[in-house]
Formats: sequence, C-alpha cells, structure tokens
Amino acid sequence: MPAMGERTRTTRSVVLGLAAFGAICAIAIYLRRYGLAGLAVDRAAVRGWLHGDGLYAYRSPVSRLGTAQPPPAAVALIAADLLPLTLSGWLLGLAGVAALALALTALAGPVARQHGKPRWPAVLIACGLALLSEPVRTTIGCGRLDLLLFGLVTADVVALRRSGRARSRDDWWPGCPPSPARSGRLPARGPDAWWPGRPPCPAPRGRLPADVLRRGWAQGAWAGVGTGVATALAVSPVLFIAYLALTRRWRAALTALGTAATLTVAAHLVAPPAAADWFGTVLLQVDRSGPVGTPVNQSLAGVLARLYHSETIPVLIWLSFAGLLIAVGLTRARSAHADGDEIAAFTLVGLTSAAVGPVTHLHELIWVLPAVLILVDVAARRVAGRRPRPAPSVGALLAAVLVYAAFVLDPAWTVGWNAYAFAVIILLNALPWRPARPIVRVPAIPGQATGS
Repeated sequence: MPAMGERTRTTRSVVLGLAAFGAICAIAIYLRRYGLAGLAVDRAAVRGWLHGDGLYAYRSPVSRLGTAQPPPAAVALIAADLLPLTLSGWLLGLAGVAALALALTALAGPVARQHGKPRWPAVLIACGLALLSEPVRTTIGCGRLDLLLFGLVTADVVALRRSGRARSRDDWWPGCPPSPARSGRLPARGPDAWWPGRPPCPAPRGRLPADVLRRGWAQGAWAGVGTGVATALAVSPVLFIAYLALTRRWRAALTALGTAATLTVAAHLVAPPAAADWFGTVLLQVDRSGPVGTPVNQSLAGVLARLYHSETIPVLIWLSFAGLLIAVGLTRARSAHADGDEIAAFTLVGLTSAAVGPVTHLHELIWVLPAVLILVDVAARRVAGRRPRPAPSVGALLAAVLVYAAFVLDPAWTVGWNAYAFAVIILLNALPWRPARPIVRVPAIPGQATGS
C-alpha cells in the first residue's frame, strides 16, 4: 500500500511538471506570435506620463492608438516601466495562467466531483483546452489583464458559494440560533452530508484576529472584493455589480462598489490630471483602442458598424439592441441564480458585458470558456440521467464542440464573418443552467422557533 501511494504521488508530480512545462511553452509561443502589442502601448504611455507628459497623450507611431487603461490600471502598470518589456510580458503571462488555473479549479472541479470523476485530471484538461483558445492566446500574447480580471470575478463566485453554505449551516445545525432571513429550505441530503465536520457555532466576542479571519474566509465574507478590483482595473465588470444588486446580495454589491470607488479615489490622489482626463474625455472615446468597425471588434456595436459600412457606431440602433441584450442577460442571470447555478449566472453577465460593449476585442471574450464548460456539464448530466429522449444532450455537446472549435481556429477564419460576436449573442440568449439539488422542508425543532 505505501508503494502504491508513493507511485501515485510520483505520477501526480510528473503530470504537474509536464503541465507546467506545457504552459511555459504556450506563453513563449504566444509572446512571440503577438509581440506584446497591447502592453507595449500601455507601457510607452506610462513611461511618457512618468516623464511629465499626459497619460492619454501618447499615440503609437505604428498603430496610432493610445492606452485606454483606467487610472488604477495605469498606476499598477508602473512596474512594467521599470522592467524590460519581455520580462514584464512573461510575469504578466505567468500571473494570468496562474489566475486561469485557480479559476478553472473553482469552476471545473465541482463539475468533475458531480460526475464522480477525480478533480485534478479534469482541471488539467480544462486548463490545457483553455490555453488553446483565442481569448487566452490574445490575452497572454498582447499582455492584457483579462485573465487576472477573470480570476478576480471568479473568486467572488467562490465567496458567494461559501457564504451560502455558511448560512445554511448556521441556520439549520442543531444548537445554532436560526436566522429569520432563511426560508426553511435545505439540500435533500441534510446538514450532515452538506457540511461534514461542522465547526462550532459562532464564538462570543473576544476571539483572536486569526479566528476572525479564518471564519471570514470560511463564510465568504470577502465576496465583492474581486469584482470591485476588476471594475477599477477595467470598465466592463461594472455589470457584475448591477447583477449583485439585482439579486439583492447587497453586502457583496456594496463591497464591490466600495472597493472600486476606493481604488479609483486612490488613483485620483496619485495622479489627479490623469484621472480628470479619464473621466472627462477618455471614457467617452469608444474608438480610442481601435475603430469600432474593425473586424477584431466582436461586439454588437462592431457588427452594426460593419453592416452599415461605417467606422462609427449607429448610436440609436446600438443603444436599442444593447438595452435589450442587457435586459435579457440580467434576467436570465437572475433566473439562473434563483435555480442555484451561480456559475451560469456570472457567465451570462460576462457574456452580456462582452456583447454590449462598444469595443470588445478578442481577449475580452474570456467568459466563453465557462460557457463551454456549462454546455459539457449539461450534456453529461442528461446522458447520466438516462432520459428517454437523448437529443438535448447531443445538442448541448454539439454546441460545446462548435463553440470551442470556433474560438480555437485562427481569427482570420472567423472574425470576418462576425462568428465570435454571433456566438456570444447566441450563448447569451440560449445558454442553459443546471438546477441545484432538490430541496426539502426541514421540520421545525421544538424550542428553536423562539430561539430557546
């Protein structure tokens, strides 16, 4: 038996080593292919800013484009000016791959356990497939922050999951006072299976700081921080805050809003002129990072501009359809949340943000990855359920394969046909979600109704 365990650990170490080597090779290939074009522009703008020029005054002599990073992101990129461009790209790429691996551990791990499969092989396969997709390739190769933003928002999914489990435990474990906010529903397996090895109920005041931090981590008290940081570093994640408010997670929504506001104010204090330029002019320049009608803009606005053979947005038509997509996306996200699928809800919000933005480059389509994972999970669940009509499972699996294949192909074969934009809009309107486990009423325990 010890020899078997030693062999298992050795095999796992070899597999992890090969996975790390493959990730390093992928980073090297993508950096050479895309040449850190985006990071080079941002770095040059930051360098000119540090030497007395305006942050948003720089224009690339090659592309004639300037940086569109908000002030907090520009302040964070100051470190890139202190290092060689290639080293900065490598560090950002490694950080992005680490964030992607952690996010897919949180997203793909539960799916593997749901189907009785080991978690780590499923996560490694998901990471390998994700590294081949165009949003990940472009993010790493161009030196963008989107993988870090994806990881930050996914961290809030984990926090909300933890807080939900903590509320269920505190409300229904015998000996803990019930919360009046709960409706009296519990997973069918009961509290023993839902929360094995339950920690003790909340201790009285006077606990050590480490205990407070440990309990806050276990209960997901940090929900909203990741979304707030992501919103400060980019504009598009602000839709996640609206979703949190729509689903009445006020604590998480206020935490996200407060975090974003704090970082924005801090950046304003560090660089008042840059912040004034950002809110005064740059935020409204939707074509600063490229013409709206360029083929790499795979948003609704880009599709409309190309249909009308225009380099600008047909504003009224775009606002009408964008408002409709926002309503559909947030409504479906709220329904997915009500059915217990928080991952699908966040994915729908991410797809909505990508669809309605004025300019959505390929590296901003990262939320297609969890959408493919959801389609695979739906197909596997319906096959395992042995339903009399297997067509829906075949359809979900075929959709997952087609979407993934479209985002792995070279963009030259797809962006000209608006394939990415149409795929995002279709997923936004048709992505299924997985209902949570059935819930049952727990009979009231005598004496607990009055808190005695």
